[in-house]
Amino acid sequence: MTWILAIGGTDSSGGAGLSRDTAMAAALGVSVRPVVTAVTVQTNEAVLAVHPCPALSVADQARAALATPPRPGAVKIGMLGSAAVAEAAGAALPAGLPIVLDPVLKASSGGTLMAADGFGVLLRRAALVTPNLAELEVLSGVLGSPEAQAAALLALGVRAVLVKGGHGTGAESTDLLFTPDGPPLAYAAPRLAVSKRGTGCSLATAVACHLAKGSSLLAACRNGKEDVHRWLRR
Repeated sequence: MTWILAIGGTDSSGGAGLSRDTAMAAALGVSVRPVVTAVTVQTNEAVLAVHPCPALSVADQARAALATPPRPGAVKIGMLGSAAVAEAAGAALPAGLPIVLDPVLKASSGGTLMAADGFGVLLRRAALVTPNLAELEVLSGVLGSPEAQAAALLALGVRAVLVKGGHGTGAESTDLLFTPDGPPLAYAAPRLAVSKRGTGCSLATAVACHLAKGSSLLAACRNGKEDVHRWLRR
């Protein structure tokens, strides 16, 4: 069975993190081997506590998950929590695996989970980075349009940026895929009158699952957008 390595935190409310990764992957027929970076104590309204895992534990978990063949089709990275954990996770991942990095800086229920400068080389190793509009501004350090902010990340060596439009406005929620190869590609869907936690986790995981199944990056982003919209409609 196709599987992905999912690196991230647990969420006691079940709304985000590794539990959401596993649910989305299962819906797409992909299994997950989890690597826990932190245990978060959350409700749907607030982050009550965060208990980080030591960087050595994260690296050991990743190596153990990778020890049994076959290799994963892709890696999805969510909450890391610290630069030390980001470095340890990156060191444990072999070259050649497509990585989808969801740069979690804050929990949707509140609370800072990562410093903006903590991702290190993972930003450049990732096949795709999936910030929301607020994360894009912080990561790029640029005040301006999403186009200018994404261009700043690409100039740093980031390979591709999928800017999530869920926090925007308008009748449609439009995600924009920026690569060095040309103008951005837009993936639009009607904006729904629902609000659910874990949409960022779901999108990054869905894209990773499609990459694991052999889809191109463009097709994986398109299909991942459709998967999340279908989940929100349900």
